[in-house]
Amino acid sequence: MNLHKLVKIKTKKKKRIGRGEGSGKGKTAGKGEKGQKKRETVKMGFEGGQLPIYQRLPQKRGIGNLSTASKVVIKTEVLNKLPLGVAVNVKNLVEAKILASNTVKSKIKIVAGGSLEKKLNIELPVTKKARVIIEKAGGKIIDANTN
Repeated sequence: MNLHKLVKIKTKKKKRIGRGEGSGKGKTAGKGEKGQKKRETVKMGFEGGQLPIYQRLPQKRGIGNLSTASKVVIKTEVLNKLPLGVAVNVKNLVEAKILASNTVKSKIKIVAGGSLEKKLNIELPVTKKARVIIEKAGGKIIDANTN
């Protein structure tokens, strides 16, 4: 028989609250004496009429809108990597490794930046300056939002 392998039979008796003053937890049953918190419920964060900490520190109220999607900007000169006449959409940009596959749910927009030497069919939102560059190269903008 090894002492360290024996099962422990140590149990603690339940504390009997409100069973007479002699028990140590009688009379108020551990609830203290008098006062607002004894008589009614108090709103969480209530500091007795003092301006609560969540109002004293306004910069700590919330952490902003977490559901906003990230934005990805693609310059027109980067589109030269795509083959001639291909439709410029999210799928083709990921295949050409211009966009990472984890940015598919982001808001994607094509902006002016450098020259474009190929005729491309754009299916993404385009800026006004980028539209001029694309149309100058002989490309088309199909069903895209302009902002």
